[in-house]
Amino acid sequence: MRLSLIAPAMNTALREARFDDDGPLEPVRDRKVSPLCPARRVRTLRSPSRRCRETAELLGLADVPAEPALAGCAMGRWRGRSLDELTADEPESVAAWLSDPGAAPHGGESLRELRERVAAWMEALEPGTVFAFAEPDVIRAAAAHALGAPEAVFWRLDVRPLDRVDLSGRSGRWNLRLGAPMP
Repeated sequence: MRLSLIAPAMNTALREARFDDDGPLEPVRDRKVSPLCPARRVRTLRSPSRRCRETAELLGLADVPAEPALAGCAMGRWRGRSLDELTADEPESVAAWLSDPGAAPHGGESLRELRERVAAWMEALEPGTVFAFAEPDVIRAAAAHALGAPEAVFWRLDVRPLDRVDLSGRSGRWNLRLGAPMP
């Protein structure tokens, strides 16, 4: 099994450290983007988000089917709000969310639930090669799961716009390839 996870290009929510509100991508200026041409036998999927759909299109792939398991963490009433704003308005809630992977003070999905959802999807993949345009938090959850890392590692993994993470292996045993070039 080979799984390549590609983070979406920059949008305003990412730039402003806001929980995604499904806004459009910003123009790509400082990075050369080449069309992605996966082989015919490669299954290509994307998060249901606008930014992942537009990133797939930016890389020359139209009509990539959405996969619900690749959706970003459901942030409930925090959707569209910045972390700075929330820290000022709800410092205890933000502190709980940042320190307890099971906390969901926003009324959405906890980070533990996100990781479990992503892990279940990964373990159910059929053998083959998959390219997936996924939210940064989904990529962090997948990498942490692949490494069998403790839940706290989630916050220590940085995923930048248009980064690609390659995973290979079988159910229960994954390898992580760092520094994978964009095709």
